[in-house]
Amino acid sequence: MINFLRHLFLPRETNNYRPGLLHHKILFSLILFFVSAGILTSVVRTNFPAVLGLSANIPTQQLLILTNQQRQDNNLPALTDNSELDQAAANKAADMLSKNYWAHDAPDGTTPWTFIKAAGYNYVYAGENLARGFNSASDVVNAWMNSPEHRQNILSSNYQNVGFAVATGNLSGEDTILVVEMLGSTSLGAPVASGNNNPPVVAVAPGSPAVNNTKAPAAPAQTPIAQINSSNLLGVSSVIKPLINSHTFVSLSAGVILSLFIFVLILDMVIIERKKIVRFVGHNLDHVLFLGAMFAIVIILLKGAII
Repeated sequence: MINFLRHLFLPRETNNYRPGLLHHKILFSLILFFVSAGILTSVVRTNFPAVLGLSANIPTQQLLILTNQQRQDNNLPALTDNSELDQAAANKAADMLSKNYWAHDAPDGTTPWTFIKAAGYNYVYAGENLARGFNSASDVVNAWMNSPEHRQNILSSNYQNVGFAVATGNLSGEDTILVVEMLGSTSLGAPVASGNNNPPVVAVAPGSPAVNNTKAPAAPAQTPIAQINSSNLLGVSSVIKPLINSHTFVSLSAGVILSLFIFVLILDMVIIERKKIVRFVGHNLDHVLFLGAMFAIVIILLKGAII
């Protein structure tokens, strides 16, 4: 067993001074194995989400508590949960999943304000924050607070009410968890600190233009609005606990595999240098840098995002 491990990880005469793990035949076999494992993982995740699926602990009540904690820390009054804004947030989440987009405005031009008006909330000020790919309520709120635009929405003195929705589904071929925060007020409240006499504007989400509240678009009665998909909307509890968290499983698997190859390449490079062994093969340092970049990409892709 020890000799086999040495043959696999160390450059020796028996493996032509190239660790067996780095030989072409073994690499090809490993690639086939990982491709097959990836297909099997996808099948299990799709058909048995209770075994291998998304794991999340994002209760909407916790989102409200954490949001109000941030406002309290900044000497602002707490927001009250509003059922109409909850409905608007739920419809926006369902719309993104059904139309496969990740943006404040839908591909057909539907804006966040359409959902708010359709839910019966007659706003003077309104705003929207979105998040995807996070596993806990604290991670979501922290991400919003670390973004100047989202932080401005959460800490705006114009808002009095808030609504949340958490939904799970497939977006652009990726299973993910969406969080929608709709903020609003039906009265003027505190004036906007603009330093001029312009009429108040609707406080909007990052990347969306400010809209004069006298021109805020109302949703016509005939405009179809996405209906809540009960299989996707997680509700107030918003807790999912599969047997295996697919994101953790993928990230750990990728991390272990890439780390193993990086370790073997570095070890091989050190031993070859110390023993002054001459061989005509590719440069290990290039491979290490490439695998390191791949590892960084995996981490970035599995990280949550906000808009």
